[in-house]
Amino acid sequence: MIVSWFKKLAPGLAFAILFSALHFGLWALANRALPLINVKPAVNGFAYSGYRGNQSPLEGQHPSTAELAQDLDLMHKHTGHIRMYSSLDLNEVVPLAARRNMNVIAGAWIDTDNQKNTREISALLEKLENYNNIDRVIVGNEALLRNDLPVQALMGYLDFVREHSTVPVSTAEPWHVWLKHPELVKHVDYIAVHLLPYHEGVPVEKAVQYTIERYNQLMQAYPRKKIVITEVGWPSRGPAIGGSVASEVNQARFIREFLARNSIEDLDFYLMEAFDQPWKVALEGWAGAYWGMYNADRHQKYSLQGAVPPNTRWIAKATWSSLLAFIPLMLIAWRFKHWGIGGVLSMAVLFQACITTLTIAWNLPGDYYYTLRDFVVLIGLILGIALTSMVLMIYAAEFSEVMFKPYWRRLFKRAQPLPADQELFVSIHLACYNEPPEMVIATIDSLRQLKYTRYEVIVVDNNTKDEAKWKPLEAYMANMPDHFHFYHLPSWPGFKAGALNFALDKTHPDAQVVGVVDADYVVTDDWLSDLVPHFQESQVAVVQAPQAHREWENHFFQRMCNWEFEGFFRIGMHHRHERNALIQHGTMTLIRREALQSLGGWSEWCICEDTELGLRLLEQNLELRYIDDTFGRGLTPANFKALKSQRNRWAFGAMQILKHHMPKLLGKSSLNFSQRYHFLTGWFGWFGEALQLIFTIGSIGWTIAMLAFPKYFSLPVVVMIVPILCFLAIKAILGPVLYRKTMHCSWTDIFGASLASLGLSHAIAKGIINGLTHKAGVFVVTNKTKSKLSNWQLIDPIKEELFILVSLILAAVAMLYARGFSNLDAQLWVSMLALQSLPYWSALACQWISERK
Repeated sequence: MIVSWFKKLAPGLAFAILFSALHFGLWALANRALPLINVKPAVNGFAYSGYRGNQSPLEGQHPSTAELAQDLDLMHKHTGHIRMYSSLDLNEVVPLAARRNMNVIAGAWIDTDNQKNTREISALLEKLENYNNIDRVIVGNEALLRNDLPVQALMGYLDFVREHSTVPVSTAEPWHVWLKHPELVKHVDYIAVHLLPYHEGVPVEKAVQYTIERYNQLMQAYPRKKIVITEVGWPSRGPAIGGSVASEVNQARFIREFLARNSIEDLDFYLMEAFDQPWKVALEGWAGAYWGMYNADRHQKYSLQGAVPPNTRWIAKATWSSLLAFIPLMLIAWRFKHWGIGGVLSMAVLFQACITTLTIAWNLPGDYYYTLRDFVVLIGLILGIALTSMVLMIYAAEFSEVMFKPYWRRLFKRAQPLPADQELFVSIHLACYNEPPEMVIATIDSLRQLKYTRYEVIVVDNNTKDEAKWKPLEAYMANMPDHFHFYHLPSWPGFKAGALNFALDKTHPDAQVVGVVDADYVVTDDWLSDLVPHFQESQVAVVQAPQAHREWENHFFQRMCNWEFEGFFRIGMHHRHERNALIQHGTMTLIRREALQSLGGWSEWCICEDTELGLRLLEQNLELRYIDDTFGRGLTPANFKALKSQRNRWAFGAMQILKHHMPKLLGKSSLNFSQRYHFLTGWFGWFGEALQLIFTIGSIGWTIAMLAFPKYFSLPVVVMIVPILCFLAIKAILGPVLYRKTMHCSWTDIFGASLASLGLSHAIAKGIINGLTHKAGVFVVTNKTKSKLSNWQLIDPIKEELFILVSLILAAVAMLYARGFSNLDAQLWVSMLALQSLPYWSALACQWISERK
């Protein structure tokens, strides 16, 4: 037994091992260590704030003396100089530094609070009196850059401190502020300048040269003043600003190249900074937390010698994503081996991509300093990725089977017609409501031409009030043969299902098969003769032919509708039929009468009574057959409004069915695993539309929050955006590829079908959401006749889509204007908004095309 199982699983095991090795190898290749210039592990000085990951001066949470001592010991390995920012906080640092023979630039924090400024300066002067390891003083840190006070007020503070200080005094500002205020130079003993090319959008490969050029510019402007670079560095994380990209590799590269250049220039500088400071996110945005040589846990982020990997945690991520996917990959290779290597590979690649994305998202707290708000967003992100991954894998299963499977195992053809004396009696039911009489008469005429002996036709017109619609039918049917019957029901419950149940009650006692055809279908004369013989097999409960259309060739919107429908019947129906999990639809369907009546007829509580009946028949362990041949053609929806209404009804009805049958889909029933899978996941693509609508509204709201409260709401990191972009892109690619594989239509028609599918996204999303939140729906007949609309009526079918589209456009423009058109993170965010807008652009295009003459 064990040997037998091993032989079965061995090929899958070998595939999983090889695939996982390749996956790990790709991780290694993408994260190979990059060679950088080596420098001595010594720096002139560090800018220092001693707060740990869970501490913040904004909330009064300060490090202990032992923690400060540990920090100084770490910094002392590299330098004998540090720079402080405040004299009211971390008072133990100066004496602790003195014990280690470390010199300090003492700082006084200056802002809009004059009383606090006075206390800062008093504390600074007190330190000067008590400690002789303070070799410089800085009064104010970027106070002018923040516009906290006028330059005259700052010069007043500087003059006061200089009068009482025995060491050089300055204020710290970026280089351009010093050039803007030459009068400030007269009130300082040296120039304390910040040179941070990251903030100026300079690419890292040009950043050191740019830094030296700005330094030289200041030297030329103020040749008699000593210049001290009190902040110079590069963040390991943060938004892209122009050509500036924050990363651990770029941080290491900038620092090493700067230190190497300093061996020539001999600059007086302080690296920004010793330790990451997560609390700074609230003040400076999320890049502010990541300037340290050490992270907030006091682990060194990069060395000054040797090659540097782009991601120091890649091995853990690669290992976990490989391990989590290993067993499913083995099962994919074993279970779907009959799909061929192409099918197995496509499934494996997409599954591994989903697992890897989830692993990366799960590890984000290890790469970034997360607040409670960030964790809430992360949980939402992981749930969103999980749901989109499920949808993507459902698409992948369909794509892989249809694209690569050599042949269909369950492929039924037309049957051999039976002699007239052996034919099964068929009762054909045609329900109509408020339909153009000439259209229904064309359907009745086609039924009269059937090459079949034993059948009847029952036409039921229910609830049509306009006599001009149903009286001509009554008159026409009066002249038909005796086996054609007409009933007008002035007021009848249950929508179409109610009319079909009425017809079932009127069915001839000898009828063994019930056929249903829509009021706009013209059937071929061999419909019954070539399909009814399948019912000679007792397990067959339904024989279904595909929906098809006529009169669509000469109008592009009708072409779009036709090919959009064709995708389901040429792709999705085969995929489901292979495992006897067919979606029954309410036209061109033949049903065993005994099975239909034993289940109580059509369900009048559901507005998709056809699909619901098919599921009930499967629950009875019966067989539903699909013959992919055209036996009748109907009309496409008249316009985009009608198409939207139809698809919204289907989505709503699908949720009614799902809720009602959930106990049998999940619990005890005769449904096999494959049938449960198809009915639980078959509508996941539509769930994806609902999820996308929610995500789109959330993206608009997040954009507004980022613009209104930039300190509290930031652009998501790239890894949070890329999965959504990839999902949308993959989803957009799979459909056209399958169309090209399975159908003989032009790329223009493929584009039209894709446009129609995208344009229906909002209608489907609303149907799903309403179906989940409401119990009862209203059956709306799909309009098949075109009428002229007024200007407002032209817009009315897509007013919701237009509102969302305009909101997305305004959000994108506002984001680019606020963050800069060259900001990479803003570009990615706007790219996502642009992709999210495609369904709404498509709806606008569909509406315009449908109303063209």
